[in-house]
Amino acid sequence: MDLWFLIPIMGIIMGVSIPITAIKLKHREKIEQMRLAAAGNRDSGYTAQQDARIEELEDRVRVLERIVTDGGYDLAHKIEALREDRSLDARLDAPVTREKIR
Repeated sequence: MDLWFLIPIMGIIMGVSIPITAIKLKHREKIEQMRLAAAGNRDSGYTAQQDARIEELEDRVRVLERIVTDGGYDLAHKIEALREDRSLDARLDAPVTREKIR
């Protein structure tokens, strides 16, 4: 079988595919550089905002911890629970009338 006619075809395929591959690689490299540049610009300003927000939230958590660990908070919570129990008992002891059923 004579395969000599494949040599020029292979040359044409190689001549076309190598430049296309080079163009694709160059394009991918350029896109990656642009992506990294965009990520770098966003991160530089974004971390300052994140740091400020984290600090604000940490301050709020500290305040909430002080409120919860304060003895007055626990006492006020117990008083409110007693009030809720008392109002529930009053509702259960009240006589049932037709107007309340409707």
